[in-house]
Amino acid sequence: DFVQSLELLRRARAAGFISKNGLMVGLGEDDAAVRGVLEALAGIDCQIVTVGQYMRPSRKHPPVLRYVHPDIFESYAEHGKKLGIPYVFSAPLVRSSYNAKDVFDALMQAEKAAQKR
Repeated sequence: DFVQSLELLRRARAAGFISKNGLMVGLGEDDAAVRGVLEALAGIDCQIVTVGQYMRPSRKHPPVLRYVHPDIFESYAEHGKKLGIPYVFSAPLVRSSYNAKDVFDALMQAEKAAQKR
């Protein structure tokens, strides 16, 4: 469940691991719920968050309940960054591995720089 997932991410981050979470929108949530999740993730020092549009892969899967406008995706990214999440990727076609290698490399460089101080 959500609380258990947050706790796992919090523990991983506390142990020195890079923490990342991905969200899909369009399954019945509203903007307040998405912002609430971003706030919770910022509260546990999550470093990377991706937010993308759910796309129904087949008729056997749940239907899309809402198509989110690109401006709303941008507002999610701005909100997450204001909360202190360093990397927030939010757009209709963003998926969980979006820019993963580049972000990982940037975080590793930042950690090395912090260790030298």
